[in-house]
Amino acid sequence: MVDFEEFVRASLPGLLRYGHALTGSPHDAADLVQTALEKVGSRWTKVMRQGSDPLAYVRRSMANAHVSRWRRRRREVLVDDVPDRGVAPADRMDGEPLWQALAQLPPRQRAVLVLRYYEDLSEAEIAAALGISQGTVKSQASKAMAKLRTIVAVEGEQR
Repeated sequence: MVDFEEFVRASLPGLLRYGHALTGSPHDAADLVQTALEKVGSRWTKVMRQGSDPLAYVRRSMANAHVSRWRRRRREVLVDDVPDRGVAPADRMDGEPLWQALAQLPPRQRAVLVLRYYEDLSEAEIAAALGISQGTVKSQASKAMAKLRTIVAVEGEQR
C-alpha cells in the first residue's frame, strides 16, 4: 500500500499541471490541488482499501471542486462599493489563442480535453477520473472540439 506522502510527492507536478490547465491560473491550480489533496488525505486508507486508482480519484475530486467553484463564482454578488482591484501577475499562457479558447469552454468539457490531450489519458481513464460514462467523455470531447474550432476561427478572422 502506497502511503499518502509518497503519493503526493510523486503526483504533485502532474496534478499542478492538470489544475493549471483546468483553471487557467497557476495560483488557482495550487489552491485546487491543495483542496483535493486535503479531502483525499483524510480518506486515504478508505481510498486505498477500495482498490481504486488514487490518481484518478484525486483528478475526479479536482474536477468536481473546479466545477463547484465555477458555479459559485457565476452567481452575482451585489455590493455597495466597487472593490479595489489588484493587478494579478501575468501568466505566460495568457496571450496564447488556444489557451484563451480553452478557458472559454465549460469546466467539464475543459477537463475532458485536458485529460485527453494534455495528460494523454484514454477515454476509459477519463471516464473513471471524472466519474462519467465513456459515452459522455466522447460527447463532451466532440462538443468541446467543435466549440474550440469555432472560437479559434472567429478569433482568426478578427485579427
